[in-house]
Amino acid sequence: QVQLVESGGGLVQAGGSLRLSCAASGRTFSSYTMGWFRQAPGKEREFVAAIRWSGDRTYYVDSVKGRFSISRDNAKNTVFLQMNSLKPEDTAVYYCAAKYRGISFPPSQYDYWGQGTQVTVSS
Repeated sequence: QVQLVESGGGLVQAGGSLRLSCAASGRTFSSYTMGWFRQAPGKEREFVAAIRWSGDRTYYVDSVKGRFSISRDNAKNTVFLQMNSLKPEDTAVYYCAAKYRGISFPPSQYDYWGQGTQVTVSS
């Protein structure tokens, strides 16, 4: 079992930055691929970014490439999402998720989820 707790969301103006954190507890964190997803009102949950269990490969949805950066600190059981140049369309609840090894993008492939943190970008 893996427990995930997100933090760092909030209200920011367009062009601003936020850094989300996801603290994990439970089984060996370093064995899990970690992903960030988001869900806007009335829309399906979508993949945003993922980082391999080893931290050597990262993946992003096209709409955030060059603006968002995912990283992890296995010693602290934490994964981060640095979000720069935020746009109003980035407004959503952001979720952290864990998948045992492997890389996958559909939300259904992830085993554990956090409760989510709200990110609101004003224009």
